[in-house]
Amino acid sequence: MFENADAAMRRPLVFGEVLFDHFPDDSAVLGGAPFNVAWHLQGFGLAPLFVSRVGVDERGVEVLEAMSDWGMDITGVQRDLTCPTGQVAITLENGQPSYEILEDQAYDAVNPERAVTVAGNGDIGLLYHGTLALRNPVSRTALAHLRAASEVPVFLDVNLRSPWYDHATVCSALDGARWAKLNDEELAELSGVDGDVETMAQVLATRHDLEAVVATLGADGALWVDHEGIVAAEKPVRSAKIVDTVGAGDAFASVCIAGLFNDWSPERILRSAHGFAVQICEIRGATARNPMLYKRAK
Repeated sequence: MFENADAAMRRPLVFGEVLFDHFPDDSAVLGGAPFNVAWHLQGFGLAPLFVSRVGVDERGVEVLEAMSDWGMDITGVQRDLTCPTGQVAITLENGQPSYEILEDQAYDAVNPERAVTVAGNGDIGLLYHGTLALRNPVSRTALAHLRAASEVPVFLDVNLRSPWYDHATVCSALDGARWAKLNDEELAELSGVDGDVETMAQVLATRHDLEAVVATLGADGALWVDHEGIVAAEKPVRSAKIVDTVGAGDAFASVCIAGLFNDWSPERILRSAHGFAVQICEIRGATARNPMLYKRAK
């Protein structure tokens, strides 16, 4: 958790991609893991600063309008004259998504100096980022500058999207984090050891000096693991109304961050995170505009 109450009173900084998920029925839904997390954190009343970049195009305008309508701070969203607003093509099989992630998108080109300037007002308490935004050296540099300038704890959300990552970059990100969230397949790949989930999570926590590893296990629930073993475990909430699972992990991560800011126990964090993720799976896309949904998740 946070070392002092002052840090918990500040706001989260969320860094990374914003894009449109294009579904097989030709619909397009605003998303991107960091954007989804920032959206949910706004719903939870934490007023996140979202740092990203969009194109000077219609989709970019849609991003800014959607954020403004939801009451989000748009000062951290840069505009790019060359690269387009991000896009991902999603295909669904039995409700499970697969992704075709386009390259050279606006979120790959976040300007480091502008990012540090907008984040420099001193009220940041935690930095969230994923791994996809690290694929390009420009945005990777911007994140490094933000981490150095803010000197706040980092929540890393691992999203290994082949071919857009390499082990050295991901391991460096883990070294700079306090908490890491990842699924069982990612845990197996990054831990490099055989064994059960608890063992692999302990290895990762020890190797990278993490306060906690949050392992999401699909139908088997989730674990909160530290250097010594399992701190908390949660079985998933069942639902007969699942529409798709796009953004489920982002919903889960957002509640983890909200719980850290509110000093919740790991048990409460996992329970609330699962419940909220299920509610997101019951709608199309990864975000919601219903304030009551966020109230029920607290």
